[in-house]
Amino acid sequence: MIRLALISWLMCLPLALFAEVVVPAKTIRANATITASDITLKPIQNENAYTLMADVVGQEARTTLYAGRPILFDDIGPPAIVSRNQIVLLSYQSSGLKILTEGRALQRGGVGDRVRIMNLDSRATLFGQVQADGSVRVSN
Repeated sequence: MIRLALISWLMCLPLALFAEVVVPAKTIRANATITASDITLKPIQNENAYTLMADVVGQEARTTLYAGRPILFDDIGPPAIVSRNQIVLLSYQSSGLKILTEGRALQRGGVGDRVRIMNLDSRATLFGQVQADGSVRVSN
């Protein structure tokens, strides 16, 4: 009777399902672009990891990625097109007003990333979003 109750109880427990997640085949250094030969699939239980290799290939490692460990969503991003200390075009647009000036990037960033920029005229530090053409759009 006790054995039957134990088996019934165990059958009610959720099973840990393992899905294949993307892991580095070798150590990938920060700021390196990930290629198909750098990654592989491994059965691991992790909800915050990539499951499709196509989502990872072509992205840039934000931190060092170690072989065999899952690649998490925050570990990679679009390749940087703006480098630290690079002079970039700043644009601000609001209610018909458009301002263009130059700024110095205070950090690296890829398309869509929010980066800190120093306005070269006023020396003010601003935040803006990196655009596909390498400029930075500043918003209020």
